[in-house]
Amino acid sequence: MNPTKTRKKSRLQLLHQYYSYTGFYSFIKDALKKAVPAILVVVGILLLINYFVIDVNTALTYVIDNYSDLTIILTFLLSESILGIIPPELFIAWSGKTATPLISLTLLATMSYVGGIFSFFMGKGITKIPAVHEYLEVKMKKHIKNTRKWGGLIIAVGALLPIPFAMTSIAAGMIKYKFSNYLLFGALRYIRFYAYALVIFKLV
Repeated sequence: MNPTKTRKKSRLQLLHQYYSYTGFYSFIKDALKKAVPAILVVVGILLLINYFVIDVNTALTYVIDNYSDLTIILTFLLSESILGIIPPELFIAWSGKTATPLISLTLLATMSYVGGIFSFFMGKGITKIPAVHEYLEVKMKKHIKNTRKWGGLIIAVGALLPIPFAMTSIAAGMIKYKFSNYLLFGALRYIRFYAYALVIFKLV
């Protein structure tokens, strides 16, 4: 028997046990339960607006005609840097109506990624302001605890699922998570945008 394979298998088993005992799999299950309805709600709202309020294509065309691409992309960057106050799905729908959908979508994914990086350094900066740090330690207790337990995996979940990526990024910064690893797991944000675009582009 190859001892290297044995060691690798043993390590995987230990990791599996760790994630089981610490509740990671339960967390993923709960996150998915929340994510699917959230996605359906956003898509449903878009469809309702399209059929009963205003044609979505008309609204998107108005936005494209009256606002520059730079304005929209910078607005999205601001949103992604402060807890994702505007649903990314709306911007993804916009990108599908531009002259270069793939380029626009990639720019949006990049802005979301960069927004997460801003949030990461915001989290690091917060640790130097005792009063704010103590306040957020309480308000973000769950996020911080999960990031300490699961590190990169929780960042990957935040990047892929419709949960506040900025919150996950701030928590990673607050615990001084290794920045190079954060960049690696945070890059999964691109997958989320491309996957969502496959659905949204067909709907609108």
